[in-house]
Amino acid sequence: MSSALTDLCRYPIVQAPMAGGASCPQLAAAVCEAGGLGFLAAGYKTADGMYEEVKQLRGLTGQPFGINLFMPQTQSADRAAVEVYRNQLAGEATWYETPLGDPEAGRDDGYEAKLAILLDDPVPVVSFTFGCPSRSTLDALARAGTYTVVTVTTPEEAQAAQWSGADAVCVQGIEAGGHQGTHRDDPGTDGAGIGLLSLVTQVKEAVQLPILAAGGLMRGGQIAAVLAAGADAAQLGTAFLVCPESGANVVHKQAMTNPLFVRTELTRAFSGRPARGLVNRFMREHGRYAPAAYPEVHHLTSGLRKAAARVGDPQGMALWAGQGHRMARELPAGQLVEVLETELEATRASLAGSAS
Repeated sequence: MSSALTDLCRYPIVQAPMAGGASCPQLAAAVCEAGGLGFLAAGYKTADGMYEEVKQLRGLTGQPFGINLFMPQTQSADRAAVEVYRNQLAGEATWYETPLGDPEAGRDDGYEAKLAILLDDPVPVVSFTFGCPSRSTLDALARAGTYTVVTVTTPEEAQAAQWSGADAVCVQGIEAGGHQGTHRDDPGTDGAGIGLLSLVTQVKEAVQLPILAAGGLMRGGQIAAVLAAGADAAQLGTAFLVCPESGANVVHKQAMTNPLFVRTELTRAFSGRPARGLVNRFMREHGRYAPAAYPEVHHLTSGLRKAAARVGDPQGMALWAGQGHRMARELPAGQLVEVLETELEATRASLAGSAS
């Protein structure tokens, strides 16, 4: 790894911040203790909730860690389209015996309050998704001693991050599970993303920043490939989602290798933003009708997703997963880090032997 990333962890392995509960303090601590870089996900947390998780994580490890924030959304949703989708979901509300959520619950997730906490009580790394912070914000975090990372999905977004003063970029390929971190969610662009290896190469030529590569990575050999393409570290989410320390719902974990779920797709069905998950009944029935409206659709379907989880029904849950989900290994997080590092070194040794 390069730049200040070298000081953050022994291995070029980063546990992705997975909002919704998977990236809990126990998972992040296990990864950090094993030599990787663990992350908490504050996207759906209140400012107080984020602070409590940071305190808990600090009690579990003295190693550097990161926390991820969602950028506030400024694009206006089509309220008429959201109302049409609400009507589309009426049958789901009846089936799960739970009311639909309020799509107008608010766009402010406490971003400014979270930033204030992180400036007052700095953490080693802060990453951002769904946009790029202002230079003043990134400069303030730099003065606090925090290393900043901006998630990007195009070379142009990477250039914007560099111009704004980010320390590194997390390059997210189309293969990645969960939400695509596009800076602007334009309707009609679903599935138009770039594959990870190609994107890493393009970003490497566009900016002079360290690169974290994310998207479908499940094995050490794949980590070796993205490092060879120019990345400084690899970020893995789905690989860590099934670990016993992960806070993901057990039904979600089991679905990763369940033969009922053989493929993934990008969908707006659950949140209004493109996100990759296992194709289930909810996605098949509603994906084509979901508008580009985040966080309105997220609030609308929140109760449905929770109700499905309570009754153990994977067909109604948002089963976020990357394209490599079938390769998930149910190992303790620390052991998984060690296995990935062993595979990485074995691949490097094999390549070196072939070249000699």
